[in-house]
Amino acid sequence: MKYQGSCHCGKVAFEVEGEIKSALACNCSICSRKGSLLWFVPRDKFTLLTPEDAAGTYTFNKHVIKHRFCAVCGIHPYAEAVDPKGVPTAAVNVRCLDGLDLASVPVQQFDGRSR
Repeated sequence: MKYQGSCHCGKVAFEVEGEIKSALACNCSICSRKGSLLWFVPRDKFTLLTPEDAAGTYTFNKHVIKHRFCAVCGIHPYAEAVDPKGVPTAAVNVRCLDGLDLASVPVQQFDGRSR
């Protein structure tokens, strides 16, 4: 299935293709503050529809995850990294997907704070 998503103001918009089987709720210092629910997809299934420079980038700790956010409204719709197998990956904040019934998405807890 193909989904459309964006930040609050629409300056960062994207589409992503795949099946949402679950979302991850991480308790690390940034995810717990953002309240994001993450769905991981191969980066080639994620297409940014707006200019790359519309999204700011924040990294911390080991600096391996690029947390992307809108420079205008501040919403964090996605992140980019490489998974443990070396595959470029997008972590989509499912709260930023249009028309998704969040209650239908099983949420798995992840202890990112201990890593």
